[in-house]
Parts: sequence; C-alpha cells; structure tokens
Amino acid sequence: MQINDTDHKYIEGSYATLKSPQVGGVPAQRLPEVVETVSAMLSDIEKNGIDAVIKYSRKLDGWEGDDIEISEKALARTGDELSPELREALAAGAERTRIFAVEQREHLVDFEKELLPGVFVGQRYVPVPRVGAYLPAGRFPILSSAFMTVGVAKAAGVPSAIACTPPTTPTGGHPAVLHSAYLAGVDRAFAVGGVQGLAAMAFGLLGERPADILVGAGNAYVTEAKRQLFGRAGIDLLAGPSEVAVIADETADPEIVAADLLGQAEHGPQSPASLVTTSRSFGEAVIRQVEKQLESLSTNYIAGPAWRDYGTVYVAEDRETAVELMDALAPEHLEIQTADDAYYHDNLKNYGSIFLGPWSTVAYSDKGISGTNHVLPTGGGARSSAGLSVSRFLKPLTYQRVEKEATPRLAKYVETISDYEGMEAHRATASLRLRDYSR
Repeated sequence: MQINDTDHKYIEGSYATLKSPQVGGVPAQRLPEVVETVSAMLSDIEKNGIDAVIKYSRKLDGWEGDDIEISEKALARTGDELSPELREALAAGAERTRIFAVEQREHLVDFEKELLPGVFVGQRYVPVPRVGAYLPAGRFPILSSAFMTVGVAKAAGVPSAIACTPPTTPTGGHPAVLHSAYLAGVDRAFAVGGVQGLAAMAFGLLGERPADILVGAGNAYVTEAKRQLFGRAGIDLLAGPSEVAVIADETADPEIVAADLLGQAEHGPQSPASLVTTSRSFGEAVIRQVEKQLESLSTNYIAGPAWRDYGTVYVAEDRETAVELMDALAPEHLEIQTADDAYYHDNLKNYGSIFLGPWSTVAYSDKGISGTNHVLPTGGGARSSAGLSVSRFLKPLTYQRVEKEATPRLAKYVETISDYEGMEAHRATASLRLRDYSR
C-alpha cells in the first residue's frame, strides 16, 4: 500500500514522502509452494472425502478426537469457559453486528415496474441456501469473525450456515471462537481448520449439501484454497494482510494516530499502515510517536517489522491532494482525523470502510462492537469492490412478465436485431408470437 510510479503520474497535486517502505509493494499472496500444496490437498480430499479431511486434520492440526462436529449441547456450553466480562462483550458485538445487518437488509427492497404498457419487470432478493464460514483461531483468534460471516448470513435469511474452525486442543476447538459462532446463530460447527475445512464445506463432506458460498479470512493457504474453490462455490473476497490508512492534519493527536496505525500493523508483519497528512511537522511527530510506542508494545515483534517494511507517510500540499493520494492507496480501513472530516467523507471514493473523527477507531469494527463488517477488500481491491455485507448473501433475481398486448413493441425489434446477427432461431421466438398476436 504505497504510491507507485503509475499512481504518481495521475496525481495532480504536489506531495512529499516522509517515510518509504523498506520492502513495499503488495505482499506476495501466491507463493508457488502454497499453490501446489493447496492444489494437491484439494484433489486428494475431492477423491477420498472425509477420510482425507481427517487425515490432514490429524497431520496438520494434531487432531486426536473422533467426531469433528461440535455437538449442539457442547456449543451451547462454550460460554461456561469464558469470563462474564468476555461473554458480555461478545454478546454486545454479536447483537450490534446483527442490528446493522438487519438494517442493511431492510434497505434492499424488491420492486416491480411496468416498463412499457404490458411489460412488467422486477427484482427479488433471495438468500443463498447454504453458507460455509471459516473462523480463524491461529496466533490471534479473531473472535468477531463469526458475527461478520455467520451472523450477517443469518440476518440475510440464509437457511443453513455452518462453520469450520481449527482445533486448538487434540479434541476441541477454541471456546471463545465457538461461543461467538453460537451467539451468531450458527447451525452446525466443526473443529477442522485450514484447506481441509474449506474443502469439506465446498465438497459437501459434513453431512450437508455443498456450501453455495465460502466466507471468512485465514492464512495464505486458506486464501489460496478459496481462490481454487471459486467456481465450485462463491466466495466473499480474497483478503491479504490487514491494512490501515489515516488522513490527519495538525488538529489531530499524534499519539492517537500512531496508536491507530500500530493497531492494524499488529495483525501481521506484512500489514501496511499509511499516513497522509497536510502538515509535515505533524507527520514527523507521528513517526516519532510510532517509534516510541513500539518500544513498550508487547507485539512489537509483529508491528515493528510491519511498520518498518510496509509503513508509509506522505505529506500533501492540500486536502485535494490528500484525497488523490488516498484514493490511489485504496486502503482496507481508512480513518479521518481532521478539522474538516465532512469534506473528506464527501470526496473520498476508494476504501473498504471509513472511520470519521478522533473518537472512531478501526478496532471498534475489528472487534464487532460498532456493528459494521470487518471483512473488507485489501491490496487495492477497494478501487472496484466493497466489503462483505448482507447483500453478498442475497441474490438479486430479476424477472419479466409480458402481456399479449405488448408483443408488437418487443417482437419487431427482436426480429430486426436477430436478422442482423444471423440468429434465425432467436428471430423465430419473436416472429411466432407476433403471428399469434395478429391472429
């Protein structure tokens, strides 16, 4: 997430670079060994079914249990292992994410319109039948992932939402991840991770028909598995390392901005963090604050390399140039902390989700507490697509209903176009109706 030579050519305003990335570029998402490993695993699982799933689970995750499914009773009891404070926080996240998703659903409305006399067209939103959600539980278990995937799918009206999550003990999954899935309304949950979990859902190996769409983040192998399974099932998006960018001016607090940059750099050593500011002195102050905070940060072994290798700071000559720079970066998460936040909100176009004002932080969405979805496009994907929402689980199905009297208004044009194209059978479908109408 940096301004490259191509971006530079199209930025009209003047800007300076205070900090360049030591590595930079878009982190490689498709190492040859990852592609080959995933391809071989998927082929094996498709051929040998659940036996291959269990084989990989035992080999890669140390699974020693018998049934990989978490029973309904065991799922309901997962909260017993958690503190009351964590249960309360997770319940708040699940409910707020659900409320926002329900609100989104209510604004996606069916409609019908009489396009011409006797020609009726319309659209219906129909939920996909089956969703398979992957819930990561690696170095940092992302407890709100279930809210964003399972919970939003259920708010869309999806009848069946199942989830797979890596086993964290020889016979069970992560209790907090599973409790989040329970709160989100998951129908069935399984302690099986990685490529084998996605394959099991896509190939219909879990006592369910194959999933119609696979959703949820994961490591490079999970992302590659989703890429290779796309077509057999739909996917949400191919997410890379988490990203954050901030537009801030001299009215912002350098300590807060630095903390917010490190908050996302903490996700992984390839997570880019970028600041665009209209004040050089402010940019320099933020750089100093980042270095200061890294000194005492317990996760500096992750956030430090991420900032060093992928962090950037740009100084724009004015707010118009700041907008140009940020639209070129097209970040996953974008914070605005300026004297005129409304200007930026009105003019920025490329971002996954925006956080307005000094009291907003990406972490509120990351943890599911502010209600918006955190499954968002990375690697410049925000230039062309948005993040996961209730609409991804709904199919906008169009229909048309033509009455007899509308036939002349349609058929003669179809005859003309079909004649030009040389498609005689198409012409006949219109001509026969025109004949019957004339009779």
